[in-house]
Amino acid sequence: METTGPEERPWNTPPNTPPPPPVPPLLRGAEVDLRVSKRLLWVGGAAYPLQNIARVYTFTLHPRRMDATVRFFKNVAITLSVAFALTIIGTVTALGSENAAGGILTFVWLSTVAALIYFIGELISVLSAQSHYVLAVETAGPSTAVVTSPNPQHLNQLVGYITHAIDNPEAEFQVKVESITISPKNYYFGDNVNMYGGTGNVGMAA
Repeated sequence: METTGPEERPWNTPPNTPPPPPVPPLLRGAEVDLRVSKRLLWVGGAAYPLQNIARVYTFTLHPRRMDATVRFFKNVAITLSVAFALTIIGTVTALGSENAAGGILTFVWLSTVAALIYFIGELISVLSAQSHYVLAVETAGPSTAVVTSPNPQHLNQLVGYITHAIDNPEAEFQVKVESITISPKNYYFGDNVNMYGGTGNVGMAA
């Protein structure tokens, strides 16, 4: 963990300032800076005014396994229904043109198989997904910054350190955390979320 030494500050740290949490070894994700400076919370390159932070908390992100299973069977049912309907249409078309009917049926079932393979892959990706213990910073707007760490205690300590900075204008600190790449579609979190560092996220950016 990196902190700004007292000799580098134009003010003295209040005696009740908690010590910054130690930096755990990085096991997952890309390393990013989480720091408070001049009343701004920086998460990598994203800045959040401390006065706009509504809530800081930790929780465990769990995969939406049940939702994914229901969605899988629903998609399979719809896909097969459409395939059988088009097959019936193709059979009727065969009365006029056998070649045209054969082309339609081939296209329909190749597309159906491709769709089923995609649905199976999507289901497996959610069922095999891991839970993640994360630190979330909600703002007064629709955005939420989320970071993670292999050490849950590290994130729990950061909650207290950030809330202390909100109430104490002179407080500054800097630590290292990890980015996380997940999709709210596959995890219980919410629709409006910006998970810092993610590339497959769904939601509103900060």
